[in-house]
Amino acid sequence: MSESEVAHKHEPETVATNDNKPAVDNAPQCETVETHDSEPVPTDVSHTESAVTGHEKPACKNGSPTKTAVTTVDKSAHKDKLETDTAAANYSKVKSLPTADLTETVAKHYNQLQESGLEERTKSRIFYMRNFNNWIKSMAINDILTRIGQKKSHGAEVSVLDLCSGKGGDLLKWRKGQVDRVVCTDIAGTSVEQSEGRYKEMLDRASHERRPQKIFKADFITADCTKQRLRDLYKDPELKFDLVSCQFSFHYGFESHQQAKQMIQNACECLRPGGYFLGTTPDSNELVKRLRASEDMSFGNEVYRVEFETPDKTQLPLFGAKYNFHLEGVVDCPEFLVHFPLVEKMAAEYGMKLVYRKPFADFFAEHIRKGDGRGLIGRMQALEPYPPAEEVDLLAKTSDAYTHARSYLDAHQADKQDGRPFANTKVGTLSKDEWEAVSLYLVFAFQKVEETARVPTSLDQAPARKRPVTDPEDNLEPSSKQTRTLS
Repeated sequence: MSESEVAHKHEPETVATNDNKPAVDNAPQCETVETHDSEPVPTDVSHTESAVTGHEKPACKNGSPTKTAVTTVDKSAHKDKLETDTAAANYSKVKSLPTADLTETVAKHYNQLQESGLEERTKSRIFYMRNFNNWIKSMAINDILTRIGQKKSHGAEVSVLDLCSGKGGDLLKWRKGQVDRVVCTDIAGTSVEQSEGRYKEMLDRASHERRPQKIFKADFITADCTKQRLRDLYKDPELKFDLVSCQFSFHYGFESHQQAKQMIQNACECLRPGGYFLGTTPDSNELVKRLRASEDMSFGNEVYRVEFETPDKTQLPLFGAKYNFHLEGVVDCPEFLVHFPLVEKMAAEYGMKLVYRKPFADFFAEHIRKGDGRGLIGRMQALEPYPPAEEVDLLAKTSDAYTHARSYLDAHQADKQDGRPFANTKVGTLSKDEWEAVSLYLVFAFQKVEETARVPTSLDQAPARKRPVTDPEDNLEPSSKQTRTLS
């Protein structure tokens, strides 16, 4: 899904740590970044300095160049990693719980989502959080496309499968990444139509540019990628991808073992050797940790709420561990825990090797100093200025929402480099509640290290289907005719 649909669909130099305990025990704390009112309002803050601990925030809606002071991440949250062979202490030996088929529920939910205008999005309580999540996606996609480009011969095509593509929120990323071909798939037909409409608008605008840039070829498919083999739906069943991207949607496939297998098959089987599977998904370790710290089967704050439907928080199945996720103004949809060591094992059957699996906080700390990370986080307005500009209200209203930012400012009463007074200093940050929501997520990347025929394992009930033989077509041209596919 696009960042507008799923907003839940986010070692710095200096860190501002929030000493007040978060709403959930051991929840990661927030960070901040400094700015100076005397400086002009930037459209690109790549030149600004950044002080970040665990999580950095961008600069700066209605603000000036920004230094970021960010709260540190509680590393202990990730020390208790689930072990693949033991199925982990967080999970029971029950393979899956029986659940009602929620495919139609998910499709209906996203079909009914209304497009919101820029002004409305700007007023959203999670405006900065959504932009932060989008920044994570942008940096991750750019990182993988850079790796692909370094291995490609000059002029070789780059093909992408945008799995669970939603309304086309990443189309511009593919254009900026200069890819040659994209297949967009989603379960929600309305979203696919909107995505195709955005693509046609992109083509139309490009045709009127003085120096028109090449736009990638695209195909759009409406289908359930947890139940349908996408390869059977491609115009060319022999099509190979350099990158498969699944953003904030991978967890929908873990309603059952069979659906998870189909999702992973769709993500991996058509990758070229050396190709990547990139995704973002809720961190099951963090979800279970917060669940067990709660008094009942739910936890959250004013921005998000998670409510589990499993009968026992100490006995969670590998598949079908259902919870309802509500994100302020955006998401209210059933989801499923993703036991990541199991994902590694299932992906290995397709010759896939894990490249990295990182909580958003760690990914942020690493990439804020890479390439255009700092400039992009400013241009995308992914951090909230604190204190706010005159006549501008902070989005969060609770008294402790910006304690981490205040603490950072108190600790740096003057700029050590030029002695400018504390009164002119601002920081860019996320509120405590937003940071707690952002820190529920991780970003991962697999690489296909070998072309291998999938071998059935003990998890299987039947051998894998053989690939159908079909006459390939040369091009994937955009078509108004809808083919069946998913988001």
